[in-house]
Amino acid sequence: MFNFEEANKQSKEVMDTALKNYSEVAKAFQAIAAEASEYSKKSFQDMTSYMEALTGVKSIEAAVELQQGYVKSSYEGFIAEATKLSEMYSDLAKTAYKPVETQMKKATPAAAKVAA
Repeated sequence: MFNFEEANKQSKEVMDTALKNYSEVAKAFQAIAAEASEYSKKSFQDMTSYMEALTGVKSIEAAVELQQGYVKSSYEGFIAEATKLSEMYSDLAKTAYKPVETQMKKATPAAAKVAA
């Protein structure tokens, strides 16, 4: 026999958990957006500095050396940022999945009771 009161209680718990988790997910998205914005700003500033330095170069060798340094630092910065953002997205996924995981843990014993 289906218990409507129990189902109603569980539905309320699920909704409360989801709403509570929503703010955590929103904060994580804001942190990711802020991080991406900061990286873009820094990247643009680095490119501007590179272009200014390139205009003052007196020889081809110096230009090549400057370019190699810029490419190396840009690549290293990109890899570091990509790693940081992937960790942030991973944490976001864990946070977003937490209510589902909690409800699944609660539902598993309940399902075993119904089956018995």
